[in-house]
Amino acid sequence: MKKKNFAGIIMAVIFILSNLIFLLPLRQTFAQSKTKLIIHYAKDPNTDKDWNLWIWPFGQEGKKYEFTKTDDFGPYAVIEFQEKYDKVGFIVRTDNWDKDVAEDRFIEKFNNGIAEIWLLPGDPQIYYSKPNTTAFRKTTLGEKTKVTVHYYRYDGNYTGWNLWVWPFGKQGSGYKFTSEDKFGKVATFYVEGTEGVDKIGIITRRSTDDNQWAEKEFGDRFITKFNQDGSAEIWLAQGDERIHYSPSEIDLSPKLVSATIDDINIINVETNIPFTIKNDKKEDVSVKVDGKSLDILSVEIDKNSIMQNNTSRKLSIKLKDKLPLDKVITVEKTGFLKINATYGRVFNSSEFDKLYFYDGSDLGANYTQSSTSFKLWAPTASDVKLVFYEKWDDKQGKEFSMQKQDKGIWSYTFNGDANGFIYTYKVRIGNNWNEAVDPYAKTVTANGDKGVVIDLSATNPDKWEPNKKPTLKNAVDAIIYELHVRDLSMHPQSGITNKGKFLGLSETGTKGPNGTLTGLDHIKDLGVTHVQLLPIFDYASVDETSNKPQFNWGYDPKNYNAPEGSYSTNPFDPIARVKELKTAIQTLHDNDLRVIMDVVYNHMFSADASNFNKIVPGYFFRTGADGKLTNGSGCGNDTASERKMMRKFIIDSVTYWAKEYNIDGFRFDLMGLHDIETMNEVRKALDKIDTSIIIIGEGWNLNTALSLEEKACQKNAYKMPRIAHFNDTIRDAIKGSVFDHADPGFVNGKEYTEFKVKSGIVGGIEYSGQIYTWGRIEPDQSVVYCEAHDNNTLYDKLKFTNPDASEEQIKAMHKLAGAIVLTSQGIPFIHAGQEFMRTKQGNDNSYNASDEINMLDWMRKAENMDVVEYYKGLIKLRKEHTAFRMTTSEMIKSHLKFLETPKNVIAYTLGDNANGDSWKTIVVAFNGNDSKASIKLPYSGKWAVVVNGEKSGTDVIETFNGSNLTLPAKTAYVLYYKGKDNTVLYSAIIIGLITGVAAVYFSKRK
Repeated sequence: MKKKNFAGIIMAVIFILSNLIFLLPLRQTFAQSKTKLIIHYAKDPNTDKDWNLWIWPFGQEGKKYEFTKTDDFGPYAVIEFQEKYDKVGFIVRTDNWDKDVAEDRFIEKFNNGIAEIWLLPGDPQIYYSKPNTTAFRKTTLGEKTKVTVHYYRYDGNYTGWNLWVWPFGKQGSGYKFTSEDKFGKVATFYVEGTEGVDKIGIITRRSTDDNQWAEKEFGDRFITKFNQDGSAEIWLAQGDERIHYSPSEIDLSPKLVSATIDDINIINVETNIPFTIKNDKKEDVSVKVDGKSLDILSVEIDKNSIMQNNTSRKLSIKLKDKLPLDKVITVEKTGFLKINATYGRVFNSSEFDKLYFYDGSDLGANYTQSSTSFKLWAPTASDVKLVFYEKWDDKQGKEFSMQKQDKGIWSYTFNGDANGFIYTYKVRIGNNWNEAVDPYAKTVTANGDKGVVIDLSATNPDKWEPNKKPTLKNAVDAIIYELHVRDLSMHPQSGITNKGKFLGLSETGTKGPNGTLTGLDHIKDLGVTHVQLLPIFDYASVDETSNKPQFNWGYDPKNYNAPEGSYSTNPFDPIARVKELKTAIQTLHDNDLRVIMDVVYNHMFSADASNFNKIVPGYFFRTGADGKLTNGSGCGNDTASERKMMRKFIIDSVTYWAKEYNIDGFRFDLMGLHDIETMNEVRKALDKIDTSIIIIGEGWNLNTALSLEEKACQKNAYKMPRIAHFNDTIRDAIKGSVFDHADPGFVNGKEYTEFKVKSGIVGGIEYSGQIYTWGRIEPDQSVVYCEAHDNNTLYDKLKFTNPDASEEQIKAMHKLAGAIVLTSQGIPFIHAGQEFMRTKQGNDNSYNASDEINMLDWMRKAENMDVVEYYKGLIKLRKEHTAFRMTTSEMIKSHLKFLETPKNVIAYTLGDNANGDSWKTIVVAFNGNDSKASIKLPYSGKWAVVVNGEKSGTDVIETFNGSNLTLPAKTAYVLYYKGKDNTVLYSAIIIGLITGVAAVYFSKRK
């Protein structure tokens, strides 16, 4: 009995062990092929915010995840990915993008593919073991806060280094290091004025005798974690951007911190701690590919990095042969942890362009019914696969190996009809596989996560006339109306059926309150020539699969050559978005309206997650001297238009839209981030299609890694003929600075703005020593405006600057501003709804505000029909009279003459039948005063008024005789000269004739 029992136990143990052994590989398989995250969050009991997670594998797109479970620590989420990742980013946020911690955080510690972390509210630290939540308490800072900063520099050189510190939103002060410890230098100080703030800003900087900001390490950083007594203690290390709250978090072991490929055979290397310079500098340095050492020609030490005791932290390695950029290149130095080289300035080198610039016109999917060829530029990839999917949300697809060709091109030809095939590319960079949408994809699946092969001939609406468009002789003949697709139709009384859609642009016969025209009919009736649409390409911020109301301007590009799906009636149908946009464009053309497309090639929604960066990491985005992405866009990822393949993409993209969609113009967002050569090449390429295509852009001088001479900014406008810049000089002169709500301009009470207003009136040209804008330009290079989608609407601005003004007074100022814009030389531009005093309830950045804030309120049109008619009359005047549309600077200087006027009054003549106008002499006058003013006219005689403070147009409102004009407060006048008043002369002649006839008659009777 006992023997049997013992044998049974042995058999049971063997059975269990065998099953455990069988199960072990299953766990290992999960670790090899998947990633699992368990994220715990101790929610702050003092807030009712609905927190969730935004998570993205490094270099890929993000997605929202909810906390779906709860334990004794708080809510937690379990997220699984089908692929293994060694770095995953996350943000704790709300749907409105309120963030618990300002910075992006990354999970980088995994155990068999699993990472479990704990987070405390307001604390940026990632805890890989469960922290004590009872020790956490949201700290309320007092009037002053004690801060201790430990600072370590690997180079040992602390000369001039100090701190600039400030309570968030308040003024800052400088603080010096006053002691040292085993870690490095120490500064202990009190920050005044911290009551009511929850973070303290800090910058490490180096000061000299003549420059307090000679150098700074990183930008603004913020201390967000405080001790229970309200103090803060942090540790900072040279070259490490993170703020550490414990010295144990910092790794100070010797390592190579960077190895950048800066030319086709040069790698520049930096270490974290100094090394001794040896006589044979190549002795302890090696560069390897696939374990094999490459031949090194020389190793040079950066002279500027040489320190005392013959040490340095920087060296440059020159290889004998060209580096294989499609391989993993490892750099080693004895005594330091090795590192894989990354791409640096090599992408700017002429040698790279010689090897890899591709000038073909066949990138992307080239469809025919019998076959489709796919071509991708990926010079740094070691392998590329084309992946076909059955459905838009499939996770697994069928892969086809692509063939490598010259110039970094990979190709594959599919034989058969591939129309409607869903596809992506998988690109191997180093040891990692990245999956990306084709940058040249012509349409995409819902949310733009996959490309779709498309037969473009099947996307044309029943009526499609790609070679016809409304006539435009000169760019200055344009009157631009800026519109967001969704704004036009979302109002419940718009009368438009397809609310928020492309098709809403094509509905005619729609009426709103009191039977007023709405939508397309309203725009046509207004008389403008061009409708400028805010971004209509595929952008990232709106979930196309959701029926929940969502709004965004769309300045976060995802797929440049595909239309946005949320404006389609069916975002799941990749053909619908194309066909419906074409329908809208054709309808606008049929109604004598051209279409300008707002393009945002200067940045994308994310550099890491962009298709560009997944395919050729580091190439398409601009970096500064420090190797970091430049941030002139404010989005942290300026594109590198100066690089040949980025420039080619921009040119290919605009010409595709111009040809396939018959687009009539392009508005370049933040154009000053692009280089001059690219913009001139865009102009040249579009001229080959149609010289009447307009290019306008924001030529702001932004902080990016281009020299001022290279930037496509206002200062260089004269280098970019037939490319127009938004004229912010006249914008701010008319109504006041857009950066200060309370700052007024000419129409709302500010004195001494006349010369700046005049500089816009003359079309921005170099008119005189006092009246000029950007130098030697032509009028077709100046966009005159006082309201756009950015900043406050004109109405809201006037309410801010003149809070005590009556509605009638606001209306008078509003009309005056519109009159200045629509009678100025150059290209006039108005914002949709400006003509009925649009309000956004004071919101000056409504990029993601609700429809209630952004939609055109057609009730306001019904209430302000007199303003609508006033704008309509000004547009009619401009269109019918060429004097307001002079085409050259010389013509303007010859025909436009300013008159002497009182303070805050501007008046000028358009003389000698300017630009062939039927009216010989026109006078335009603006009174910005709160009281009436008088001006002397150039001639005494009969004058016909066509614009005053109440009405505008081409019909004569009144006539008067004389040489003086009285302007009521806050009014514009336009009048033309009808000739001298010869009434007295004619009367004398008639009386003389009668007298003579009478004398003859009576003499005969005698």
